[in-house]
Amino acid sequence: MADNYLEKQYAEYEARKAAWEKAKKLGKKNTNITSPSTQIKQSTPKSSLDDKLKK
Repeated sequence: MADNYLEKQYAEYEARKAAWEKAKKLGKKNTNITSPSTQIKQSTPKSSLDDKLKK
């Protein structure tokens, strides 16, 4: 009975591993994520940055 259980668990592990490797190989990436520093740079106009630096 223990061998049957271990074989089933290992087969499920192999299936999960194969699915993970397939997704990794296809390179599915979420390109909508940006870093917070990038968002700040894009949302702050350059003139307001210059004013802050002058003060």
